[in-house]
Order: sequence, then structure tokens, then C-alpha cells
Amino acid sequence: MLTVPMHILVVDDEPQIRRFLRTSLNAQGYRISETGSAVEAVALAAKERPDLVILDLGLPDGEGFDVIERLRLSSQVPIVVLSVRNDEQGKVRALDLGADDYITKPFGMEELMARLRTALRHRLQIQGETPIFRSGALSVDLVRRIVTVADNEVKLSAKEYDLLRLLVAHSGRVLTHGFLLKEVWGPAHAEDVQYLRVYIRQLREKLEADPTRPQLILTETGVGYRLRAD
Repeated sequence: MLTVPMHILVVDDEPQIRRFLRTSLNAQGYRISETGSAVEAVALAAKERPDLVILDLGLPDGEGFDVIERLRLSSQVPIVVLSVRNDEQGKVRALDLGADDYITKPFGMEELMARLRTALRHRLQIQGETPIFRSGALSVDLVRRIVTVADNEVKLSAKEYDLLRLLVAHSGRVLTHGFLLKEVWGPAHAEDVQYLRVYIRQLREKLEADPTRPQLILTETGVGYRLRAD
């Protein structure tokens, strides 16, 4: 059980889903607020300042995309989208608007809990980024720009490091192809997905124990990449 309960706002128009999440999350020690309304979700988020928002995209009085946009005007609260929609375009749009993660219904509770923990860690990181990032055997010293795997220093090119640095800054969060390309190479390369894949492959060859079965830099098919956060 959590010593100081984290507060989660659940936004879903299905009462049975809200009831299931309330029961499951309360059992894990989280404090829950809930609503089935887009308008009320924005109001509750502003009033109660939750630590995390679980958001359905299909709401009776508005789109979940609009809720993400409204929340991002004034808050960096982690947003985990929970939706029956499984189209890649919808996932990319939600993530580009500022959602931290996207889970498709039906879902497993263990997976959801893991995603929530990762999103909450990301919130702590953006509040005060630690100078040294660690995940498994990987260590990245963000001050000295030194990357090691199992205590062995790894040499990266400038672009490889910039890409890894961006993944580290948002570890645990899915970053879309377009976001990574624009941030590392600029708007002119926003559509060069194959170019990005080449650099991801190079990073995996240098950082992964088995580049063909990556455990650090994970692929979200058709959407982007996620750096595992321990």
C-alpha cells in the first residue's frame, strides 16, 4: 500500500469500467476521483490536481482528444489513454497532443498498473530530472554525457546521443516518430521514418544485449518508440 495515496482521476463513460478501475486501484492504495464527462474531467483536474488521469477517448459530451488539449494548456499531469479504438492514427494523435501512454480495451490489470507506474515516474522526472539515468545495465550520465552498459563505456555519435537523450528525458513514455524526428533532426525531417529506424537500430546494436530482441528501446508498432524505465 502507498504511504501517501496517489490521486488518480478516471474519465470513462462506462460505469462498469469506472467501477472496475475504482475497485482495483483502491486495492492498490490509490485515491480515485471519477467522471464520465469531458467537461467535468477538465473541471475536476483543475480543482483537484490529480497525480494522473486515465482517459477514455469516446465521451458523450466531447472527444478525449479535446480533454488532452485542455489539460496540456496548464498541466503536465500524466495522461494514460484507455480506449476501444485501436487505430494507429488515433494513437499518434493522442500521443502528439500530450498523452503519456495509450492502452487498448480490453486490457489486463497488470499491464495497466505497470503503465501507470511508468507514467507516474515520468511525472517525477520532468519535475526534477536526475543527473544520472539507469535502466537495467544502461547508465546515462546527463551532465558528463557518458553512456555505459554494464559499466563499460559506449561511444555514440552526436545524433545517436541526442536521440538517446530525448528518449531518456521521456523514459517510459511512447514518443511518436514525428516527435523524435522533429526534436532531433528538425521539421524538415518530420516524415523520414526510415531515417529514424536506422538510428534506432544503431542504438540497439550498441546498447542492447540482443539487438534483435530489444529490452531497452521498445517499439510501438506504427506509432513510435519507448525507452524502458526501471
